[in-house]
Amino acid sequence: MPPILEARDVTKRYRLGAGDVDAVRGVSLAVEPGEFAAFMGPSGSGKSTLLHLLGGLDRPTSGDVVLDGALISRLSDDAATKLRREKTGFVFQFFNLVPLLSVWENVALPFTIAGEDARRAEHAAAIRAALASVDLAGKERNRPDQLSAGEQQRVALARALVRRPALLLADEPTGNLDYATGTEILDRLWRSCHEGGQTVVLVTHDAKAAAYADRVYVLRDGSLRDEIRLGRREDHGAAPLIARLADLGL
Repeated sequence: MPPILEARDVTKRYRLGAGDVDAVRGVSLAVEPGEFAAFMGPSGSGKSTLLHLLGGLDRPTSGDVVLDGALISRLSDDAATKLRREKTGFVFQFFNLVPLLSVWENVALPFTIAGEDARRAEHAAAIRAALASVDLAGKERNRPDQLSAGEQQRVALARALVRRPALLLADEPTGNLDYATGTEILDRLWRSCHEGGQTVVLVTHDAKAAAYADRVYVLRDGSLRDEIRLGRREDHGAAPLIARLADLGL
């Protein structure tokens, strides 16, 4: 099967003062359907910028991004938005929930934004299923400020999953969570991949989080420095990955 996601010699350049800064430098990679991939690197390595390029939230300065066979980097804004809405779900470090909306309404947003009635039977069933999958059944009427940080991130995850997108992109989803709660989120992401066949791309600086992935791409200074294949496994111990990173001097 062809890759579901590709970067082809992708560069992202920003103007900074009188000069230019390359946040991403000529990165090429491919993510297979149903794969759990992680982008790992220190702060400023370009991993979040690369994720935004791959998800169609930003456009590369040069090179191409291919999402499920479509050159999303060359589509019009409207066409790119439509493709992103149909194919992807996003989870961010800071949850990005709407404070005035209930849990149900936040999870329903992908339908609402698409101009669809979230109260339709099939959409309502999808919302209930997404909430149940993250153990939030019974909290549909709560607002975000009535939830813990872990519960808020689970709402964000349910929102990303509700349309069953082919590709789930997660940018430091455990960055604001304690260890136990972060592990719950990582376990849910892994299950969506292993049991649900969903492709997951995770950005993290934490080797313990990256160890959930089948394959880890290591970035530094905007460049792809290594590709570490861990394989699909139920034991997510980080020791093999940490040892490999040590060999690389990271």
